[in-house]
Amino acid sequence: MSSPDSPAPEPRPAPAPPDPVLMRRLEAMEREGRRLRRLSQYALAGTALGLGVAAMVIFLAARRGIPGLTADTLESHQFLLRDHHGAVRGVWDTSDKGLPRMMLQGVSGATGIKLSLLDDGTAGLAFTDSAGRTRAVVALLADGTSSLAFADERGTTRSVLSVTPGGAATLVFADRNGNNRSGMGVDARGQSVTTMDDGSQQDGEQQADSTTAPATPPSPPARKK
Repeated sequence: MSSPDSPAPEPRPAPAPPDPVLMRRLEAMEREGRRLRRLSQYALAGTALGLGVAAMVIFLAARRGIPGLTADTLESHQFLLRDHHGAVRGVWDTSDKGLPRMMLQGVSGATGIKLSLLDDGTAGLAFTDSAGRTRAVVALLADGTSSLAFADERGTTRSVLSVTPGGAATLVFADRNGNNRSGMGVDARGQSVTTMDDGSQQDGEQQADSTTAPATPPSPPARKK
């Protein structure tokens, strides 16, 4: 409570009216801020849309290719085929000697099928087991002979079927050591041929004679005394 002798408080001056020019500037700045926010939102939406379209184009190009943008030639020293786990299941490349080959591998990584071409023109398709041993081969030799070979679990060739360019067809059988024991076939003349393990050979005429002749020739008659 103030004493009677204390001076009365001076009245506060009334606030000055806002400057019209300053108010117009503030309003202009607010409008500009709202416009920039809208532009940034539009730019963000446009960027997202552009990225989506680009991703779709890349996806379609990877699946089907784009006409006019797909390369006519694809070159590489090696092509690898991987499964969904990333393991290599196929290889297409050239050997150290520059010979083309294509291999398909099993889950264990062992080659199961191998397609190769040699310098002399021989083409072969080999099938191997899990131990890497060749068990069957289909081949076309440089001279035009086609053959089909089978091997046992040790990789030893046991049977070969072949056809020569001259028209002869043969089938040979071997023992576990790979030695030829018997064979049969038809020569270029159309005559059947059979080979035994003792090295003897019979053609078709000899076989016909052996079937009509008796197994044991008759003994000569005893002389009279």
